[in-house]
Amino acid sequence: MKIIFAFILLHLLSQPVVAQHALSPGATDFEKKWMRNGLTEMGYYVWNEGKWTEICAFTIDIRSAGKTFSVYTQLKFLHSSELWSDTSVSDAGTFKPLYRSSFSKDKEYALRFGQEVSGYYYDKKNKRKEVVHDAAGRSFFDINTYPYLLGLLPLSSGYQKDLAVYDYKPGNTGNVKLARIRQVKNNVYVSQLTGEHKVWQVSVLEESTNDQYEYYIDKEDRRIWKIEIRSGNQQLLLLNKEIDFNPFTKPFNKEETLQLVTGGNAVISGRAFARDNENEGLLKGMAILNVNKKQYAQKGTTILLIPYTPFFKEWVKLNEASRKKGRSIPLPMEAAACIKVATVYDEKGNFEFVNLMPGDYLLYTEFGYVHTSHRTEVVGYTDTYINGMFQGTSANTEVNTYATNAAASIKKVVTISKNGETVSVKLKKTL
Repeated sequence: MKIIFAFILLHLLSQPVVAQHALSPGATDFEKKWMRNGLTEMGYYVWNEGKWTEICAFTIDIRSAGKTFSVYTQLKFLHSSELWSDTSVSDAGTFKPLYRSSFSKDKEYALRFGQEVSGYYYDKKNKRKEVVHDAAGRSFFDINTYPYLLGLLPLSSGYQKDLAVYDYKPGNTGNVKLARIRQVKNNVYVSQLTGEHKVWQVSVLEESTNDQYEYYIDKEDRRIWKIEIRSGNQQLLLLNKEIDFNPFTKPFNKEETLQLVTGGNAVISGRAFARDNENEGLLKGMAILNVNKKQYAQKGTTILLIPYTPFFKEWVKLNEASRKKGRSIPLPMEAAACIKVATVYDEKGNFEFVNLMPGDYLLYTEFGYVHTSHRTEVVGYTDTYINGMFQGTSANTEVNTYATNAAASIKKVVTISKNGETVSVKLKKTL
Protein backbone atom coordinates (compact mmCIF):
# COMPACT_ATOMS: atom_id res chain seq x y z
CA MET A 1 0.00 0.00 0.00
CA LYS A 2 2.86 2.43 0.84
CA ILE A 3 4.42 1.81 -2.59
CA ILE A 4 1.10 2.50 -4.35
CA PHE A 5 0.59 5.70 -2.32
CA ALA A 6 4.12 6.93 -3.10
CA PHE A 7 3.58 6.25 -6.81
CA ILE A 8 0.29 8.19 -6.87
CA LEU A 9 1.84 11.10 -4.96
CA LEU A 10 4.83 11.26 -7.33
CA HIS A 11 2.48 11.18 -10.30
CA LEU A 12 0.39 14.06 -8.97
CA LEU A 13 3.40 16.21 -8.15
CA SER A 14 4.85 15.69 -11.61
CA GLN A 15 1.73 16.91 -13.41
CA PRO A 16 2.22 20.19 -15.28
CA VAL A 17 0.25 23.24 -14.17
CA VAL A 18 -2.72 23.79 -16.45
CA ALA A 19 -2.24 26.95 -18.48
CA GLN A 20 -4.93 29.63 -18.20
CA HIS A 21 -5.48 33.19 -19.26
CA ALA A 22 -3.05 35.38 -17.30
CA LEU A 23 -4.21 38.50 -15.50
CA SER A 24 -2.60 41.72 -16.68
CA PRO A 25 -2.98 45.44 -15.83
CA GLY A 26 -6.51 46.73 -16.26
CA ALA A 27 -8.16 43.41 -15.36
CA THR A 28 -11.51 43.84 -13.63
CA ASP A 29 -10.79 41.03 -11.16
CA PHE A 30 -9.19 43.36 -8.62
CA GLU A 31 -11.47 44.62 -5.82
CA LYS A 32 -9.98 47.94 -4.74
CA LYS A 33 -12.04 48.09 -1.55
CA TRP A 34 -9.35 45.79 -0.08
CA MET A 35 -6.46 48.19 -0.73
CA ARG A 36 -4.34 48.79 2.40
CA ASN A 37 -2.19 51.90 2.81
CA GLY A 38 0.45 52.20 5.49
CA LEU A 39 3.61 50.71 6.92
CA THR A 40 4.07 47.00 7.68
CA GLU A 41 7.12 45.44 9.30
CA MET A 42 7.89 41.74 9.07
CA GLY A 43 10.55 39.63 10.70
CA TYR A 44 12.62 37.73 8.10
CA TYR A 45 13.77 34.27 9.20
CA VAL A 46 15.87 31.48 7.70
CA TRP A 47 15.68 27.81 8.66
CA ASN A 48 19.15 26.88 9.87
CA GLU A 49 20.41 24.00 11.99
CA GLY A 50 16.93 22.89 12.93
CA LYS A 51 15.53 26.27 14.01
CA TRP A 52 14.27 29.59 12.66
CA THR A 53 16.83 32.42 12.94
CA GLU A 54 15.85 36.04 12.31
CA ILE A 55 18.29 37.68 9.90
CA CYS A 56 16.49 40.79 8.62
CA ALA A 57 13.75 43.30 9.25
CA PHE A 58 11.54 43.73 6.18
CA THR A 59 9.39 46.86 5.89
CA ILE A 60 6.67 47.50 3.31
CA ASP A 61 5.25 51.00 2.83
CA ILE A 62 2.22 51.10 0.53
CA ARG A 63 0.89 54.43 -0.67
CA SER A 64 -2.07 54.80 -3.00
CA ALA A 65 -2.81 58.44 -3.70
CA GLY A 66 -4.07 60.19 -6.80
CA LYS A 67 -2.90 58.48 -9.96
CA THR A 68 -0.18 56.23 -8.52
CA PHE A 69 0.09 53.06 -6.45
CA SER A 70 3.54 52.91 -4.84
CA VAL A 71 5.29 50.13 -2.94
CA TYR A 72 8.48 50.93 -1.01
CA THR A 73 10.32 48.02 0.58
CA GLN A 74 13.47 47.81 2.68
CA LEU A 75 15.39 44.77 3.84
CA LYS A 76 17.71 45.67 6.73
CA PHE A 77 20.08 42.97 7.92
CA LEU A 78 20.41 42.53 11.66
CA HIS A 79 23.82 43.24 13.22
CA SER A 80 24.86 44.90 9.97
CA SER A 81 24.53 48.21 8.14
CA GLU A 82 23.57 46.40 4.93
CA LEU A 83 20.29 47.62 3.42
CA TRP A 84 18.31 46.64 0.31
CA SER A 85 15.83 49.25 -0.92
CA ASP A 86 13.25 48.84 -3.68
CA THR A 87 10.71 51.26 -5.14
CA SER A 88 7.84 50.28 -7.42
CA VAL A 89 5.39 52.81 -8.83
CA SER A 90 2.32 51.72 -10.82
CA ASP A 91 -0.74 53.36 -12.30
CA ALA A 92 -3.43 53.44 -9.58
CA GLY A 93 -6.22 52.64 -12.00
CA THR A 94 -4.74 49.66 -13.83
CA PHE A 95 -1.65 48.68 -11.77
CA LYS A 96 0.46 48.98 -14.91
CA PRO A 97 4.08 49.59 -13.79
CA LEU A 98 5.59 53.03 -14.35
CA TYR A 99 8.91 52.94 -12.50
CA ARG A 100 11.12 50.49 -10.60
CA SER A 101 14.44 50.92 -8.80
CA SER A 102 16.53 48.67 -6.58
CA PHE A 103 19.67 49.36 -4.55
CA SER A 104 21.81 46.86 -2.61
CA LYS A 105 25.51 46.27 -1.97
CA ASP A 106 25.80 43.99 -5.04
CA LYS A 107 23.68 45.76 -7.63
CA GLU A 108 21.49 48.70 -8.48
CA TYR A 109 19.11 49.47 -11.31
CA ALA A 110 16.41 51.91 -12.33
CA LEU A 111 13.77 51.14 -14.97
CA ARG A 112 11.01 53.16 -16.59
CA PHE A 113 8.07 51.46 -18.24
CA GLY A 114 6.50 52.87 -21.40
CA GLN A 115 6.42 51.58 -24.94
CA GLU A 116 9.52 49.69 -23.84
CA VAL A 117 11.39 49.11 -20.60
CA SER A 118 14.37 51.48 -20.43
CA GLY A 119 16.98 52.38 -17.87
CA TYR A 120 20.24 50.95 -16.54
CA TYR A 121 21.56 48.00 -14.56
CA TYR A 122 24.84 48.19 -12.61
CA ASP A 123 26.63 45.09 -11.33
CA LYS A 124 28.72 46.45 -8.43
CA LYS A 125 30.73 43.27 -7.95
CA ASN A 126 32.00 43.17 -11.51
CA LYS A 127 31.76 46.95 -11.99
CA ARG A 128 29.76 46.41 -15.16
CA LYS A 129 26.98 48.78 -16.23
CA GLU A 130 24.56 48.15 -19.04
CA VAL A 131 21.84 50.19 -20.68
CA VAL A 132 18.43 48.55 -20.67
CA HIS A 133 16.16 48.57 -23.74
CA ASP A 134 13.60 45.81 -23.49
CA ALA A 135 10.58 45.62 -25.79
CA ALA A 136 8.95 43.20 -23.32
CA GLY A 137 6.20 42.40 -25.82
CA ARG A 138 3.17 41.98 -23.52
CA SER A 139 1.32 43.61 -20.64
CA PHE A 140 2.50 42.77 -17.13
CA PHE A 141 2.75 43.68 -13.44
CA ASP A 142 5.99 44.49 -11.62
CA ILE A 143 7.21 41.42 -9.71
CA ASN A 144 7.80 43.62 -6.65
CA THR A 145 4.16 44.79 -6.67
CA TYR A 146 2.06 41.71 -7.43
CA PRO A 147 2.30 40.15 -3.89
CA TYR A 148 0.37 43.14 -2.54
CA LEU A 149 -2.28 42.75 -5.24
CA LEU A 150 -3.10 39.17 -4.25
CA GLY A 151 -5.36 40.39 -1.46
CA LEU A 152 -7.43 42.40 -3.99
CA LEU A 153 -8.44 39.28 -5.88
CA PRO A 154 -11.79 37.48 -5.28
CA LEU A 155 -10.12 34.76 -3.22
CA SER A 156 -12.11 31.63 -2.44
CA SER A 157 -11.40 27.94 -1.88
CA GLY A 158 -9.98 26.43 -5.07
CA TYR A 159 -9.31 29.81 -6.75
CA GLN A 160 -6.59 29.71 -9.44
CA LYS A 161 -5.11 32.44 -11.62
CA ASP A 162 -1.89 33.37 -13.39
CA LEU A 163 -0.41 36.88 -13.28
CA ALA A 164 2.05 38.10 -15.91
CA VAL A 165 4.98 39.75 -14.05
CA TYR A 166 8.15 41.49 -15.14
CA ASP A 167 11.46 40.61 -13.42
CA TYR A 168 14.54 42.04 -15.12
CA LYS A 169 17.62 39.80 -15.21
CA PRO A 170 20.74 40.69 -17.24
CA GLY A 171 21.12 38.39 -20.23
CA ASN A 172 17.54 37.13 -20.21
CA THR A 173 15.87 36.76 -23.58
CA GLY A 174 12.50 37.31 -21.94
CA ASN A 175 11.76 38.96 -18.60
CA VAL A 176 7.99 38.48 -18.53
CA LYS A 177 7.09 35.31 -16.64
CA LEU A 178 4.07 34.01 -14.78
CA ALA A 179 3.29 34.05 -11.09
CA ARG A 180 0.89 31.13 -10.79
CA ILE A 181 -1.72 31.01 -8.04
CA ARG A 182 -1.86 27.24 -7.83
CA GLN A 183 -4.17 26.88 -4.86
CA VAL A 184 -6.25 28.84 -2.36
CA LYS A 185 -7.65 27.23 0.78
CA ASN A 186 -8.95 28.08 4.26
CA ASN A 187 -6.55 28.26 7.18
CA VAL A 188 -6.03 29.96 10.56
CA TYR A 189 -3.15 32.19 11.61
CA VAL A 190 -2.47 32.56 15.36
CA SER A 191 -0.97 35.88 16.43
CA GLN A 192 0.90 36.15 19.72
CA LEU A 193 -0.78 39.54 20.20
CA THR A 194 -4.28 39.28 18.77
CA GLY A 195 -5.08 35.57 18.75
CA GLU A 196 -6.66 33.60 15.90
CA HIS A 197 -7.39 35.06 12.46
CA LYS A 198 -9.20 33.32 9.62
CA VAL A 199 -7.03 33.53 6.51
CA TRP A 200 -6.77 32.51 2.89
CA GLN A 201 -3.65 30.44 2.31
CA VAL A 202 -2.55 31.38 -1.20
CA SER A 203 0.03 29.12 -2.89
CA VAL A 204 2.08 30.83 -5.62
CA LEU A 205 4.81 29.52 -7.94
CA GLU A 206 7.06 32.11 -9.59
CA GLU A 207 8.26 30.95 -12.98
CA SER A 208 11.17 33.40 -13.11
CA THR A 209 12.83 31.91 -10.02
CA ASN A 210 10.95 28.63 -9.51
CA ASP A 211 10.45 29.76 -5.91
CA GLN A 212 7.30 28.64 -4.08
CA TYR A 213 5.36 30.97 -1.79
CA GLU A 214 2.62 30.48 0.76
CA TYR A 215 0.81 33.74 1.59
CA TYR A 216 -1.48 33.85 4.64
CA ILE A 217 -3.93 36.68 3.90
CA ASP A 218 -6.56 37.85 6.40
CA LYS A 219 -10.13 37.34 5.22
CA GLU A 220 -11.43 40.46 6.95
CA ASP A 221 -8.90 43.13 5.97
CA ARG A 222 -6.48 41.34 3.57
CA ARG A 223 -3.46 41.95 5.77
CA ILE A 224 -0.56 39.59 5.00
CA TRP A 225 0.20 37.77 8.25
CA LYS A 226 2.83 35.32 7.10
CA ILE A 227 4.83 34.36 4.01
CA GLU A 228 6.56 30.99 3.68
CA ILE A 229 9.17 30.68 0.94
CA ARG A 230 10.91 27.64 -0.45
CA SER A 231 13.82 28.63 -2.69
CA GLY A 232 15.76 25.58 -3.83
CA ASN A 233 16.83 23.83 -0.62
CA GLN A 234 16.41 26.98 1.45
CA GLN A 235 13.38 27.72 3.63
CA LEU A 236 12.51 31.31 4.51
CA LEU A 237 9.76 32.81 6.65
CA LEU A 238 8.31 36.31 7.06
CA LEU A 239 6.06 37.14 10.03
CA ASN A 240 4.00 40.30 10.52
CA LYS A 241 5.24 42.20 13.59
CA GLU A 242 1.94 44.08 14.00
CA ILE A 243 3.55 47.47 14.60
CA ASP A 244 0.08 49.02 14.34
CA PHE A 245 -1.19 47.00 17.30
CA ASN A 246 -2.50 49.37 19.99
CA PRO A 247 -4.75 47.96 22.74
CA PHE A 248 -4.29 51.00 24.98
CA THR A 249 -7.05 53.42 25.95
CA LYS A 250 -4.97 55.60 28.29
CA PRO A 251 -2.93 58.40 26.64
CA PHE A 252 0.85 58.40 26.76
CA ASN A 253 3.00 61.52 26.86
CA LYS A 254 6.69 60.75 26.40
CA GLU A 255 7.96 64.18 27.43
CA GLU A 256 6.00 64.22 30.71
CA THR A 257 6.89 60.60 31.52
CA LEU A 258 10.61 61.12 30.90
CA GLN A 259 10.46 64.16 33.18
CA LEU A 260 9.24 61.89 36.02
CA VAL A 261 12.34 59.69 35.88
CA THR A 262 14.96 62.34 35.07
CA GLY A 263 13.75 65.75 36.25
CA GLY A 264 13.74 65.47 40.06
CA ASN A 265 16.16 64.97 42.93
CA ALA A 266 14.42 62.20 44.89
CA VAL A 267 16.05 58.80 45.40
CA ILE A 268 14.83 55.22 45.71
CA SER A 269 17.39 52.95 47.32
CA GLY A 270 16.78 49.35 48.16
CA ARG A 271 17.84 45.78 48.60
CA ALA A 272 16.62 42.79 46.59
CA PHE A 273 16.51 39.37 48.20
CA ALA A 274 14.43 36.24 48.63
CA ARG A 275 13.62 35.01 52.14
CA ASP A 276 14.21 31.31 51.65
CA ASN A 277 12.36 29.02 54.06
CA GLU A 278 14.48 25.92 53.84
CA ASN A 279 12.33 23.62 55.94
CA GLU A 280 9.89 21.07 54.57
CA GLY A 281 8.05 18.09 55.95
CA LEU A 282 7.70 18.15 59.75
CA LEU A 283 9.92 21.26 60.00
CA LYS A 284 7.94 23.36 57.51
CA GLY A 285 7.29 26.87 58.78
CA MET A 286 9.94 26.73 61.51
CA ALA A 287 12.01 29.65 60.24
CA ILE A 288 14.16 29.61 63.35
CA LEU A 289 16.01 26.62 61.88
CA ASN A 290 16.90 28.40 58.61
CA VAL A 291 20.59 28.76 57.97
CA ASN A 292 20.52 31.02 54.85
CA LYS A 293 17.28 32.94 55.21
CA LYS A 294 18.22 35.83 52.90
CA GLN A 295 19.20 34.95 49.36
CA TYR A 296 20.47 38.24 47.90
CA ALA A 297 20.18 39.15 44.24
CA GLN A 298 23.61 38.76 42.72
CA LYS A 299 25.75 41.74 41.81
CA GLY A 300 24.78 42.93 38.32
CA THR A 301 21.12 41.82 38.60
CA THR A 302 18.83 44.14 36.63
CA ILE A 303 16.19 46.19 38.47
CA LEU A 304 13.50 47.97 36.44
CA LEU A 305 11.77 51.17 37.51
CA ILE A 306 8.52 51.84 35.66
CA PRO A 307 6.77 55.21 36.12
CA TYR A 308 3.40 53.95 37.35
CA THR A 309 1.23 56.32 35.35
CA PRO A 310 -2.31 55.39 34.17
CA PHE A 311 -0.80 54.27 30.84
CA PHE A 312 1.68 51.85 32.45
CA LYS A 313 -0.97 50.61 34.91
CA GLU A 314 -3.14 49.70 31.93
CA TRP A 315 -0.18 47.93 30.29
CA VAL A 316 0.42 45.82 33.39
CA LYS A 317 -3.28 44.94 33.61
CA LEU A 318 -3.43 43.99 29.92
CA ASN A 319 -0.36 41.77 30.30
CA GLU A 320 -1.79 40.00 33.33
CA ALA A 321 -4.93 39.17 31.33
CA SER A 322 -3.01 38.15 28.19
CA ARG A 323 -0.57 35.94 30.09
CA LYS A 324 -3.43 33.52 30.81
CA LYS A 325 -3.69 33.03 27.03
CA GLY A 326 0.05 32.59 26.61
CA ARG A 327 0.55 36.02 25.04
CA SER A 328 2.22 39.29 26.02
CA ILE A 329 1.51 42.93 25.17
CA PRO A 330 4.61 44.75 23.90
CA LEU A 331 5.27 48.36 24.80
CA PRO A 332 5.53 51.03 22.12
CA MET A 333 9.17 52.04 21.68
CA GLU A 334 8.52 55.54 23.05
CA ALA A 335 7.06 54.08 26.26
CA ALA A 336 9.86 51.53 26.66
CA ALA A 337 12.36 54.40 26.51
CA CYS A 338 10.86 55.80 29.75
CA ILE A 339 11.64 52.71 31.84
CA LYS A 340 14.69 53.24 34.00
CA VAL A 341 17.22 50.47 34.63
CA ALA A 342 19.63 49.97 37.53
CA THR A 343 21.78 47.04 38.59
CA VAL A 344 22.60 45.53 41.95
CA TYR A 345 26.00 47.00 42.84
CA ASP A 346 27.23 44.77 45.69
CA GLU A 347 26.88 41.32 47.23
CA LYS A 348 24.05 42.40 49.55
CA GLY A 349 21.49 43.06 46.79
CA ASN A 350 21.70 46.87 47.01
CA PHE A 351 20.52 49.13 44.15
CA GLU A 352 19.63 52.81 43.66
CA PHE A 353 17.60 55.10 41.39
CA VAL A 354 18.24 58.87 41.36
CA ASN A 355 16.84 62.08 39.83
CA LEU A 356 13.21 61.02 40.36
CA MET A 357 10.18 63.27 40.76
CA PRO A 358 7.27 62.70 43.18
CA GLY A 359 4.92 59.97 41.97
CA ASP A 360 4.26 56.25 41.95
CA TYR A 361 6.82 53.79 40.57
CA LEU A 362 6.73 50.04 39.98
CA LEU A 363 9.96 48.21 40.79
CA TYR A 364 10.50 44.82 39.18
CA THR A 365 13.28 42.25 39.18
CA GLU A 366 13.97 38.57 38.60
CA PHE A 367 16.96 36.59 39.82
CA GLY A 368 18.00 33.02 40.47
CA TYR A 369 19.72 31.38 43.43
CA VAL A 370 20.31 27.99 45.01
CA HIS A 371 17.41 26.87 47.22
CA THR A 372 18.47 24.61 50.07
CA SER A 373 15.69 22.56 51.64
CA HIS A 374 15.64 20.36 54.71
CA ARG A 375 13.12 17.55 54.67
CA THR A 376 12.34 15.42 57.74
CA GLU A 377 11.45 11.83 56.94
CA VAL A 378 10.27 8.95 59.15
CA VAL A 379 12.65 6.00 58.79
CA GLY A 380 11.18 3.68 61.42
CA TYR A 381 9.41 3.33 64.76
CA THR A 382 10.51 2.34 68.29
CA ASP A 383 8.18 0.64 70.79
CA THR A 384 8.77 1.43 74.47
CA TYR A 385 8.13 -1.14 77.27
CA ILE A 386 8.50 -0.68 81.05
CA ASN A 387 8.45 -3.77 83.23
CA GLY A 388 7.20 -5.71 80.26
CA MET A 389 4.26 -3.40 79.69
CA PHE A 390 3.82 -1.49 76.39
CA GLN A 391 4.10 2.29 76.92
CA GLY A 392 3.87 3.59 73.34
CA THR A 393 5.57 4.03 69.98
CA SER A 394 7.87 6.86 68.85
CA ALA A 395 8.88 7.71 65.28
CA ASN A 396 12.52 7.57 64.25
CA THR A 397 13.29 10.50 61.91
CA GLU A 398 16.21 11.88 59.96
CA VAL A 399 16.72 15.26 58.30
CA ASN A 400 17.86 15.23 54.65
CA THR A 401 19.21 18.32 52.88
CA TYR A 402 18.63 19.05 49.19
CA ALA A 403 19.95 21.87 46.97
CA THR A 404 17.94 22.95 43.90
CA ASN A 405 17.87 25.93 41.56
CA ALA A 406 15.16 28.48 42.30
CA ALA A 407 14.07 31.84 40.94
CA ALA A 408 12.48 34.92 42.48
CA SER A 409 10.21 37.30 40.58
CA ILE A 410 9.46 40.42 42.62
CA LYS A 411 7.49 43.59 41.97
CA LYS A 412 6.53 46.42 44.31
CA VAL A 413 4.86 49.82 43.99
CA VAL A 414 6.79 52.64 45.67
CA THR A 415 5.54 56.18 46.22
CA ILE A 416 7.71 59.31 46.37
CA SER A 417 5.70 61.96 48.24
CA LYS A 418 7.94 64.99 47.86
CA ASN A 419 10.93 66.14 45.89
CA GLY A 420 14.30 65.51 47.50
CA GLU A 421 13.30 62.61 49.73
CA THR A 422 15.02 59.22 49.82
CA VAL A 423 12.75 56.21 49.98
CA SER A 424 14.24 52.94 51.23
CA VAL A 425 12.61 49.72 50.03
CA LYS A 426 13.04 45.97 50.34
CA LEU A 427 12.34 43.94 47.24
CA LYS A 428 11.59 40.75 49.10
CA LYS A 429 9.98 37.45 48.23
CA THR A 430 9.38 34.72 50.78
CA LEU A 431 9.48 31.20 49.40
